[in-house]
This record gives sequence, structure tokens and C-alpha cells, in this order.
Amino acid sequence: MEKRTFLKTGLFLGIAAAGSSFLQACKTAAKVGTPPIVPMPPPKSLRSGPFTLPPLGYDTGALEPHIDKMTMEIHHDKHHNAYVTNLNDAVKDTVYAAYELEDIMARISTSDVDKKIRNNGGGHWNHTFFWQTIAPGGSEMPSGNLGAAIDAAFGSHDKFKEQFAAAAKSVFGSGWAWLCVGPDKKLFISATPNQDNPLMTNVVKQLGTPLIGLDVWEHAYYLKYQNKRPDYITAFNNLINWKVVADRYNKATI
Repeated sequence: MEKRTFLKTGLFLGIAAAGSSFLQACKTAAKVGTPPIVPMPPPKSLRSGPFTLPPLGYDTGALEPHIDKMTMEIHHDKHHNAYVTNLNDAVKDTVYAAYELEDIMARISTSDVDKKIRNNGGGHWNHTFFWQTIAPGGSEMPSGNLGAAIDAAFGSHDKFKEQFAAAAKSVFGSGWAWLCVGPDKKLFISATPNQDNPLMTNVVKQLGTPLIGLDVWEHAYYLKYQNKRPDYITAFNNLINWKVVADRYNKATI
């Protein structure tokens, strides 16, 4: 074989192999349900300072007997604070350096490069959302628009609680259970592993606006409930601030 013919043949085979590998990767991604990377417009505003740990808004012992004081101190002051510290470190010298947290959630990917930002950004957003979802004594069950939407989606408030509890129990290891409103304005329940959440466009299979988020990492309940996650889930129902949840729903469906 002439040298020129040999080089052309080798180049052709190399391109063919690369194309085959690319197609196979696409097929594999489709098979496992990896969301495609969705182009996003530039953020409307940028952050002027580092991320900070938000206050709880109530005393660490105010949620007893449902969640104990020591758990809240460790959960908020140590776990959440670590996510904030690590996130500030992770975004340095990256495209996300000055992005607001919601913009990071919308843009983050499943790549190894984004892993630290994804985990710690999700941890910061999820916990901030969680502290606002619960309140001492909770509040009355929802009525109005949200109550009607729950009845339409799940049949009744009791059936919603059953399905939400089932989703929270089904999380293998660490993660979250969510009540969300989808782009179609309908409610749905989902669960995510680790610190992922339904705002992560390029990560989750079902995108939505969270209304309720329940942390089912063991650090959220193990001091009081040990391995009895179902008891913790039941206790959580006594703390849901349905006024806040209803406001979230109304804003999401305007």
C-alpha cells in the first residue's frame, strides 16, 4: 500500500471510530436518562459578595418535640455552614464565580468539573429552602388554590401525605423528597439523591418549582429517630409552614 493511501485509510478509520464512539455515548446517555445540556441566557444580576449562612428565623429548640435542639444546632450551624464555606471555595475562578445561587442551580451539569459546586450549591439552596418550609407548630392545612391543586393531583390531602411519605422513604441513602409545581402548573412529587433538586435543569429528569422539600439525610434525624425514617417523616408533617408553601404555589402559577 502506498504511504499516501495508508494515511488516508488511517484517517478515515479514525474518524469513523470517533463517530461511532460519539454515537454510542449519545445512545448510552439516552438510555440512562441523562438530561441534555440546555442553553441558558446570561443571568439578569450578579452576586456582589460571598454566600452566607442564613439565620433559621426561630430558636434551634423551637421545633421540639418533632426535631430536637441538638440536631438543629448540628444541622444548621455545622452541616449547612460547611456547604456555604465549600461553595464559596468551589466557585472561585469559575464561570459561576459571581452568579446568584438560582442561576447556578439552573446551569450546573453532571460533569466532574461541576461536581463540587453541584453538591455544595445544592446543599446551600436545599437547606435554606428547608428552614423556610418548617416552623414551630407548623400551620393549618392548605385551602384555596393550593388545597384545590392538591386534591386534583392526589385525591386528598391525606393521599398526598401518603404519596409524599412513600417518596421520602424510597430515597436510597441520602437525598430529598419534593412537592413541586411543573411547567404545566400541575403538582407532582419527586425525589432526588444527595443534594440535587428539581431546579437543576441539566441534572434532574423532572424539572419543577419546589414547594416543599424534606431532607432525608441521616444527619437530619438520626440523633432522635435513629433508623426510623418513617417516624421522622410523620413528625415533619407537624412542622410544615403551609402559608409559605401556599405563597410559593401562588407565585409559581401566576
